[in-house]
Amino acid sequence: MSQSEIGLIEPTKGTLPPAFKGHLWPGLALSFAGAGSAILVNQFVPGVSAMLIAILLGAVLANVTVPSSPMMAILQPGLAISSRRLLRLGVVLLGLQLVLGDIFALGWPIVVGVVAIVAGTMAITLLLGRLLKVGATQTLLIAGGFSICGAAAVAGIDGVLVKRKDAEAATAVALVVVFGTVMIALMPALASLFGLDARTAGIWTGASTHEVAQVVAAAGIIGPEALKVAVVVKLARVLMLAPVLAIISWRQRAESSGESKRPPLVPLFVVGFITMVVLRSLGVVPLTVVDAAKVAQAWLLGAAMFALGTSVHWSVLRRAGKRPLLLAAAATVVVLLIGGAVALLGH
Repeated sequence: MSQSEIGLIEPTKGTLPPAFKGHLWPGLALSFAGAGSAILVNQFVPGVSAMLIAILLGAVLANVTVPSSPMMAILQPGLAISSRRLLRLGVVLLGLQLVLGDIFALGWPIVVGVVAIVAGTMAITLLLGRLLKVGATQTLLIAGGFSICGAAAVAGIDGVLVKRKDAEAATAVALVVVFGTVMIALMPALASLFGLDARTAGIWTGASTHEVAQVVAAAGIIGPEALKVAVVVKLARVLMLAPVLAIISWRQRAESSGESKRPPLVPLFVVGFITMVVLRSLGVVPLTVVDAAKVAQAWLLGAAMFALGTSVHWSVLRRAGKRPLLLAAAATVVVLLIGGAVALLGH
């Protein structure tokens, strides 16, 4: 695969050692090394998402090296593959963590409520993004991440966009994880303040908190019964990733109708995600395979987040300004309010 095929500008001749020129393995190896480091840190600090750690490690690398240096030119081909192809594989494997029967067992009010949470949060966030004059792509990535499932949703949406910037995806992931981490302390405090029972508190936590790991941390503080409900509600939100990606892909296809190369109506990795959900729900996938897929998913998404992190330069974040931060804060309030309403109605 040539560099032009993965959307990179070929470096000036002579900047790369012949042994590395055009090779993918240096960037891929570094991405997996970053993922491994993030997973290791997460073992000691489980409340901190491994994907956040990975993206921070990538950002550190980006800010201590010169972007135009020969070393970064060597790494770029593999990093580009990691930030696109590996994240799509990770999203596909994420489908194996979902069982439709567990979600439907919540009851139709909660199932319908989850749809309302995702649709409502995305719609309001998109509107607020326009009012705050945040870029359309940046707004869409924040809206998806905050309404569905955090970094995995950002990565999935980024994977179907025709015009995209790694820096915007990395910024959205960072914002999702920062505000989601705040929710770890906020949700138990709110549950105690309002005197909620375990089921209602669990529904609210799963309906409002951004990352799966953050849901586990927050609901775990509330109690084991709340944790069980919260995780299932969160997985119901994860399931919404498939239709949202299909709709975004359809819109991208419609907007590029005059171009020679149009995106697919439904991306292949979205089909793969749905297929994995169906197979898991039918019970034909052995638990050993599910466990192995969960490990593989963590490594793939970790490598993708590390690669995205290498596009996060301080100058880029400085230029982004306060508006994405304000939008992320507003999106958190929106999902918190809609999630709270669903929790009360589903009680």
